[in-house]
Amino acid sequence: MEMTVIISNHPLVQHKLSILRNVNTEPKKFRQLVRELAALLTYEATSDLATTPVDVQTPLAVAHCRELKEKIGLVPILRAGLGMVEGVWELMPSSEVWHIGVYRDEKTLKPVQYYNKLPVEPRVQVCLILDPMLATGGSAVATADILKTWGVKKIKFVGLIGAPEGIALMEKHHPDVPIHLAAIDDHLNEKGYIVPGLGDAGDRQFGTG
Repeated sequence: MEMTVIISNHPLVQHKLSILRNVNTEPKKFRQLVRELAALLTYEATSDLATTPVDVQTPLAVAHCRELKEKIGLVPILRAGLGMVEGVWELMPSSEVWHIGVYRDEKTLKPVQYYNKLPVEPRVQVCLILDPMLATGGSAVATADILKTWGVKKIKFVGLIGAPEGIALMEKHHPDVPIHLAAIDDHLNEKGYIVPGLGDAGDRQFGTG
C-alpha cells in the first residue's frame, strides 16, 4: 500500500506558516498560529469523512441535510500537540480528546511512552493524531501503534511540518495512515530537529525555550 501525503498549498496556510517559522514570533502569536493552522489543515484532512442524511426543521420548512456519521477522536501527542486541539475543536466541538504522552530520548532519538489513559474499548471510529512536527517519526509511529492496538480502524496524521525521515518511517510502519502537512522540509540535524523547521514547537508555544 502506498502512503498518502497531502501538502496544503492553500494561501492562508502558507502565509501563516511563514510567520510561524519566524524566530521573532512571540509565544502568544505562535500559539494562535498553531491553532489556526490546525483548523485549516483539519478542514482539508476531514473532507472524506462519512455523512448520513438528516432532516432539519428550519423556521420555514424541512431542510434535507447531512451530518457526520462517525465519531471523531483527537489524539494530541504531548506536549506540542496540545496547541493544535483548540483549533480542531472549533471545527468539531463534539470530538473526544485522548492524550498520549510520548517523548523522544535525546540520546537515542527513540520514542518513550509515559502517558496513556485510553479506555478499554474505543468510542470513536476516526482518530486524528495531532503533532506540529513529524521529525524522526518515532512518536507518530508509536501513537499509531497504540491506536491500532486499541481498535481504531481509520487514522490520520495532521501536522504542520514534516521531514523526509519521519515520512519514510511512517510509510514503513503505517502506509495506511494519510499524512496532512503544511510543508515538507529538507532534513533532520544531528539532534533530530527539522531543518529549516521552526525550532522546538513545544518550547515556542509554552515559552520554555
